[in-house]
Amino acid sequence: MKILVIEDDPKTGDYLKKGLRESGYTVDLSRTGTDGLQMALNNAYDLVVLDVTLPGIDGWQIMPALREQGDVRVLFLTARDQLSDRIRGLELGADDYLVKPFSFTELVLRIRTLLRRGVAREADVYEVADLKLDVLRRKVTREGSEIALTNKEFLLLHLLCRRQGEALSRTLIASEVWNMNFDSDTNVVDVAIKRLRAKVDRPFATPLIHTVRSVGYVFGDAPEGAP
Repeated sequence: MKILVIEDDPKTGDYLKKGLRESGYTVDLSRTGTDGLQMALNNAYDLVVLDVTLPGIDGWQIMPALREQGDVRVLFLTARDQLSDRIRGLELGADDYLVKPFSFTELVLRIRTLLRRGVAREADVYEVADLKLDVLRRKVTREGSEIALTNKEFLLLHLLCRRQGEALSRTLIASEVWNMNFDSDTNVVDVAIKRLRAKVDRPFATPLIHTVRSVGYVFGDAPEGAP
């Protein structure tokens, strides 16, 4: 797998080049936006690690040019840590966004995930019946009315939307949302579902969260026999 790093800071660029090579990748390094874009357009890379603030042209300008050229995977690695920056990067078509200072182990894991799953990117917006979930803006509406959710409630609803129509076990939900092994004596999932239902379902005519007996929960149209 061949990676292009576009990074103007000498220490960071050299560190990334050395570390990624030691992790088994072929790595090219560019220290300016102008040279980096030309390298990306003239060579076949599996992934580009892209800074935002660069000499010549910046990462925001490089990103659309990469998308016009093709579907190379792009990971923004930048000190720009505002939510608006992350939204902008992902809306421009980046596959991932990691903020400096960063863990090199996390960077490698994210790169491996991107290379393993290919160019398919997660949807930015999910629409199920009259419910709309905007991932980037962390905004949920139903029948046009905005619904205020806690962070965990949003993560739970995001999971349900991503896996719409699938019966999700409590074990899977606990692992995905709370990063915990499910203990049958713990009712954290059921309590969270109850609170989410109070906001997402109860004020509206048609429920979207359904219990699947002896399994867990499903989101969307009610499965046969579900309450």
